[in-house]
Amino acid sequence: MKHIIRRDIAELSPFSPKLMKVTEPNPVDPRLEFGWLASLPIAGAIFRLQADRVEYVLSNPKFDDLALGFEREAGLDLGTLADRAFSMVASGRETHFECWQSPDPVNKRELEISIARFGADGNMILLSMVDRTAEATSRLNLRREMLSDSLTGFCNRTGFEEEIEVRIDALAEAGSVQDYAIILFDLARFSRINESAGAMVGDELIITVARRLNSRIRSNEILCRLGGNEFALFVQLGGDCTDVSRIANRLMDAFATPCQLSSLEIQVDCAAAAAIGTVGDDDPMDTLRHAQIALKKAKITKSFELYTPGTVDTARRRFSMETDLRRALQMGELELHYQPLVDLDTGSLSGFEALARWHHPDLGAISPEDFIPVAEESGLIVPLGRWALQEAAKTIALWDSRLSGNQDFRISVNMSAVQIQRDDVVAAVDEALRGAGIAGNRLTLELTESAFINDPAGAKHLLDNLKALDTNLAMDDFGTGYSNLAYLQQLPIDVLKIDRSFVSEMMVNKDKRAIVRTVLSLARALGMKTTAEGIESSEISEVLRRLGCSVGQGYYFARPMIGEAAYAFLGADRSVSTT
Repeated sequence: MKHIIRRDIAELSPFSPKLMKVTEPNPVDPRLEFGWLASLPIAGAIFRLQADRVEYVLSNPKFDDLALGFEREAGLDLGTLADRAFSMVASGRETHFECWQSPDPVNKRELEISIARFGADGNMILLSMVDRTAEATSRLNLRREMLSDSLTGFCNRTGFEEEIEVRIDALAEAGSVQDYAIILFDLARFSRINESAGAMVGDELIITVARRLNSRIRSNEILCRLGGNEFALFVQLGGDCTDVSRIANRLMDAFATPCQLSSLEIQVDCAAAAAIGTVGDDDPMDTLRHAQIALKKAKITKSFELYTPGTVDTARRRFSMETDLRRALQMGELELHYQPLVDLDTGSLSGFEALARWHHPDLGAISPEDFIPVAEESGLIVPLGRWALQEAAKTIALWDSRLSGNQDFRISVNMSAVQIQRDDVVAAVDEALRGAGIAGNRLTLELTESAFINDPAGAKHLLDNLKALDTNLAMDDFGTGYSNLAYLQQLPIDVLKIDRSFVSEMMVNKDKRAIVRTVLSLARALGMKTTAEGIESSEISEVLRRLGCSVGQGYYFARPMIGEAAYAFLGADRSVSTT
C-alpha cells in the first residue's frame, strides 16, 4: 500500500481525478493523530475531504493487505475506492454499505465497503472494508443446494420456478411474445417398486430415468425433478403449439427400453401432460398448476393430456363442491331416496335400494355422479357412508313400527370401495343396526368388484365379519370390473347385481344378452340370487324372468322416491299381498 501512495496521481488512479496526494507536510503525524486506526479489527483507511477531491491520509495494515490483494486480483485500486467515497459523500449519504463483486466469474470476490464522516468540521472520512468472499461462497453454495435436487442434480421445484421466471422475464424484456409449455412426467408404479425392491433401487431408478431424460433435452429447455417420481420440462414453443405432444413423445422415448437396475430389469411407464402459457400474459406458476391438473387426468386416461381452459373451472367446482358437501353433511341437507326391488316371479315388492340425494340450496339437485367422486377423493365418503347406513336402518325400524310389526322387506345400501379402505365398516354397520334395533338380515350391503381386486384375502375376511352380523351381501355392477371367478366362489356373496349397461341393451345386442345369460347361469351354479338393474320395459322384465333372474329394478317398476312415497308404495304392496 505504501508504494501505491507514493505514485503520481495519474499513475495511481487513471479512472479518478479526485484522489490527490498530500503534498504539503502535515503539522501532525497522522499516525499519531489517528493512532486508533491500527487497532481497528477491520480494514480501514482515512481520507480528508476537500472541495472537489479527497486526499489519502492513512490506512491500517489490514486495509493495505486487502486493498493490494483486490488490486492485484480483481482490479479494485485505491483510486477507485476514493472515487466511490467522494461520490457517496457528494450525494449526501453520510454512511453507505455496498457489496462489490469482482468481474472474474471464476475467482469471484466480494467486498463490503462502508464510509463514515467524522472530525470537528466533518471533513474526515473513514472508509472500511470487509472481505465477504467466503461468506458469499457459502451463501452461493447453500442456495445452490436449496434449489437443486440432491439425487439427480436437476433443479428442484423452487429452483425450477425461479429458472422459468428468469427465462420468461428475459423473453419479455426482449419483447419476444411467444408461447411456452410446461410438460410433466409421472413414473407409474414407483411406490410399488420402492415397496418391493427397496428405497435404494427406487433411487437408482430415479437416477437412471433422469439421465435418460437429460440426454433428450435441448439447450434452451429446463428439466427439473419436482419431487418423488415427478419430472417437469420447460420449453419455448414456435408458432405451432401442436409441437407440445411431439416434444413429450421425444422425452417419453426414454422409457422405450427397460431400465437395468442391479439384478432387476424394470419397464418404466409414465403419465405425461402439459399446459401452454404465453410470455407476458400468463403467470408461469398458473401454467405449472394447469399442467398438474392435466397430469391428474392423464393418470386416469393413460394417454398424453394437454390442459384446456375449462379444466380449471371443473377443478374449482370440485373443490367448491367439497366444501359445500362437508357443510351439507353437517346441516343435514342430504336425504335418501328409495327405488323398489321387485320379485320377477311374483311381482311383489322385495325391498328397496337406498340412494343418496343432495339438493343444494343454491344449485338445486346435484347428481350422485358428481358428488360421490368428490366425497371419495376428499375422504367425506366415510361420514357419508355412515350416514346412509344409519338412515336406512332407522327407516326400516320406522316403517316396521308404522306397519305394526317386523316386516320382511330389505333395504340395500351401497358401500364405496374407498369407504371400505378408509373406515371400519364392520363397526359402522354394527352401530347402525344396534342404533335402530333391527336385525342384520334387514340390510343388504352392495359392494363393487373394485373393493375386492387388490386384496382378495382381506376382502374375504371383511365379508365374513359382515356376514357374522347376519347381513346380506351383494356384488354390484357385476361383469364391469375384473371379476375373478376363482375367488368369487370363496366369498360369502348372496346376490349378483347385473349392471344396467348389459340389461338395457340386451334386446338389441346379442353379445350383451349372452353376458346376461352367462351371469344368471353362474349365479345359479354358485347358489346366488340375481338382481337386474335398468329394466325399462315389460319385455325386458319378462325375458329376465324366463332366464331365471330373481329380482328386477328399474324405471319400468318405479323411479327412486322420497321416504314417504316409498312407504306408501310399500303399504300398497302389502295391501295387495293380503287380499
